[in-house]
Amino acid sequence: MATAGKSKKKPTFKPVWFSISFIALVLILIVPTSDNLPVMAKCALAILAFAVILWVTEAVSYPVSATMIVVLMILLLGFSPVQNLTESLGNPKIGKDVLSGSDLFGTANALKLAFSGFSTSAAALVAAALFLATAMQVTQLHKRLALWVLSLVGNKTKRIVIGAILVSIILAFFVPSATARAGAVVPILLGMVAAFGAAKQSKLAALLIITAVQAVSIWNIGIKTAAAQNIVAVNFINGQLGHDVSWGEWFLYAAPWSIIMSIVLYFVMLKVIPPEQTEIEGGKELVQQQLNALGPITGKEWRLIIISIALLILWSTEKILHPIDSASITLLALAVMLTPKIGVMTWKEAESKIPWGTIIVFGVGIALGNVLLQTKAAQWLSDQTFGLMGLQHMPIIATIALISLFNILIHLGFASATSLASALIPVFISLTMTLNLGDMSIGFVLIQQFVISFGFLLPVSSPQGMLAYGTETFTVKDFLKAGTLITVIGYILVIILSMTYWQWLGLL
Repeated sequence: MATAGKSKKKPTFKPVWFSISFIALVLILIVPTSDNLPVMAKCALAILAFAVILWVTEAVSYPVSATMIVVLMILLLGFSPVQNLTESLGNPKIGKDVLSGSDLFGTANALKLAFSGFSTSAAALVAAALFLATAMQVTQLHKRLALWVLSLVGNKTKRIVIGAILVSIILAFFVPSATARAGAVVPILLGMVAAFGAAKQSKLAALLIITAVQAVSIWNIGIKTAAAQNIVAVNFINGQLGHDVSWGEWFLYAAPWSIIMSIVLYFVMLKVIPPEQTEIEGGKELVQQQLNALGPITGKEWRLIIISIALLILWSTEKILHPIDSASITLLALAVMLTPKIGVMTWKEAESKIPWGTIIVFGVGIALGNVLLQTKAAQWLSDQTFGLMGLQHMPIIATIALISLFNILIHLGFASATSLASALIPVFISLTMTLNLGDMSIGFVLIQQFVISFGFLLPVSSPQGMLAYGTETFTVKDFLKAGTLITVIGYILVIILSMTYWQWLGLL
């Protein structure tokens, strides 16, 4: 796969933005605030501002920023007086003495909070899911699946576009990593374009690559295990609203949106980026050659197929045929995959391919969200931002429309939907309390999580978008033209489903 030139590589350290993040941190800490904002909540908001600036600007890498956030939580919260903590923090103790409002929280207690994200089932699910995605890469099963689907669609350009969408849909069920899914299908499509003499900057190349990556993003919404940001939301919903959204429930709520948007994507892409040719002569044969080059399905691939199908069945029947949660099921699959003789990979093979930084960022993001919720910082932020807009006097549909629009616009600054979910979902949960949504709270937060995955406008809005952009097959303008239409239609569909389907299901 072609990659972007050195001139397009992002610097790993941006001193100006790094300095600005610390300035924002200090300013929030020293600015006087009202008595209804406890010191610990103020510290949490300062850390959030610091984190958001680092995440948006990528002044340092995400794992590095996560390490800094942990240190700030330990120091700032540890040396803060205990005031108005929620009951979820319990009664932290130093020695035998229960802390009172005038006592410092203590770095030992703050340390527990800073690492609270790593003790959740969500962190276990994401870690296990990354191992599953790695198993797909080690065995090249995801590539075989992609080639198999493309071998069935034929030579016509329109059918290849359908094939690219279908590949993204099928892989979403079995590969819980958007980047891994894009990494499987994009090189194959590039190979098809190159083999038949089409330029890398041709409309055909842009059409196929953008279609594939937008389909990947669309199905981040349709399937709970397709993206880490979904697990962030489920974790907060379970912890604060008391409902663990199962794989099947998520699919029931979200899949119809993704199915409709997959059809929309097909027509939008062919309209916005019409290809120069209606047929790629020998395209099917080329794909078949690549498929043949992989050789017969190996024993490891067969075992991984069995494991993946079993996983899918167990995920989809959670709370219906058995009580085992998604995280435990996935960890069980991981144990089988790593077992000598019957597994599909060794620890050494997995170790070198696992993006350990993703697990660190994920755990710290959840911990930061926990701090925002437990110190009441998220509630205060919700009251000060959304509470003053008069949302409590609006119908629920108008509220969803307004907050979803805000959600889409703020995503323009975030390259990671996981980080965006970590920052916003606690605020949205607090907003449901401000608005007294009651039984509609879970539905409201879930819908906003669906919108958090709207990374359709710019390549920098998602890792899979940046992977595709690195192929140099399209411009940002090409991506934006298609992405704008997809975003507008997707937004309208969210409103329509909020007025109809989701109400019929009792979600709202």
